[in-house]
Amino acid sequence: MLPIETINPLDGRYLSKVKELSNYFSESALFHYRIIVEGEYLIALSENKETSLRSFTNKEKTQIRSLYSQDLKTAERIKEIEATINHDVKAVEYFLKEELGETSLKAEIEWLHFALTSEDTNNLAYALMLAESVKDVLLPTLKKLANEIKALSLGSKNSVMLARTHGQPASPTTMGKELKIYYVRLKRQIDQLKNFRVLAKINGATGNYNAHFSAFPKVDWPTFSKKFIASLSTRRGVNLEPNLMTAQIEPHDTYAELFDIIRRINIIIIDFDQDIWRYISDGWIKQRVIKNEVGSSTMPHKVNPIDFENSEGNLGMANALLNYFSNKLPISRLQRDLSDSTVERNFGVAFGYTLLAYKSTMKGLAKLEVNEEKLLADLERHPEVLAEMIQIIFRKEGLPMPYEQLKELTRGKEITKKKIDIFIDELDIRKDLKKVLKGIGPKDYIGLADQLVDL
Repeated sequence: MLPIETINPLDGRYLSKVKELSNYFSESALFHYRIIVEGEYLIALSENKETSLRSFTNKEKTQIRSLYSQDLKTAERIKEIEATINHDVKAVEYFLKEELGETSLKAEIEWLHFALTSEDTNNLAYALMLAESVKDVLLPTLKKLANEIKALSLGSKNSVMLARTHGQPASPTTMGKELKIYYVRLKRQIDQLKNFRVLAKINGATGNYNAHFSAFPKVDWPTFSKKFIASLSTRRGVNLEPNLMTAQIEPHDTYAELFDIIRRINIIIIDFDQDIWRYISDGWIKQRVIKNEVGSSTMPHKVNPIDFENSEGNLGMANALLNYFSNKLPISRLQRDLSDSTVERNFGVAFGYTLLAYKSTMKGLAKLEVNEEKLLADLERHPEVLAEMIQIIFRKEGLPMPYEQLKELTRGKEITKKKIDIFIDELDIRKDLKKVLKGIGPKDYIGLADQLVDL
């Protein structure tokens, strides 16, 4: 099937932009992670002196780990086995027995999947899948996006503009400060994502080590689990933690927590996309023209903010899935039901829409430049924003009813700077104070906005 024939746009229209996620979320990738879990577990058993499994040589360990490489032929063979036995995890076990049955480990192949349930293999495979894709793909992309927002913020920290609260003119700010807000918000969530730890389990059919204990009662299996998951984490460079208190299924609470962090990040970026869209609409930010691009099929002049619109739409798709995952996955009937299985196979879809959106926002950012003249012109048309400052100075000077005076002058009225100056001239206040107040225009009333960008 060609990309143009696929149902899912991530596998078709957008494949070139999200294809790196195939290494983490494809069917082949899932087999890959299952093989890692089964292989490392077999090695760990051989290293435990209280089992009757002999110690493996370094060469034999290397032979096992050589099977971890993502190979299409491996995936195809496992699918062939699965088609016969109708069990995807058992197919991985049988594949490994085929491969190792031709080596010096042929007498030890029945130790593969020893005392495990499929969920032991699967939950660890998915934990690796999520942790590695976040570390290798999402985090680097997010950091790049956040840094590009920061750069645009620094470049526009002195670009004074009208603020709008409730959509109405409000105390002036700077473009740089408003953009810095998004960087700071993203940075906080990125730090949480970077330090996040996924729980995983390897404790048997109902979480009690029943089969483990019956075979080797002298082994401290909870400690074995802790060491195994810690070793797997170190080897793969991710943050996994053992969960010793589970039913057959690992409860997936940390999956939900992880998805909620990503969902919050996506909401921040939706907020950013929408603000940038509005700034472009107002002419406060310009988009550089790409010569051969077409903005509209009928209106030749159009330069549409399609990258931010694309990002917003794809983040909405991602968050709908992430929200469902968070609501669904922590629930499982009694000691387990299988309804989580088909849901987990869609993790890559949510991550795909998320990655696509991040790249769309970055593509849009690369075209932007602040329109200083338009910012200043629109600000100067709203001298009424000085009313806040004037009434506060009046309060400081002890003048009667300052708020009410400025409300009477400005609320719901078209105000010019000249009218404000006349109002100040008619007040019974010091001449030097009149001069100061009349000398301040909207562009001067920005508080610490420009300095906040450097914090």
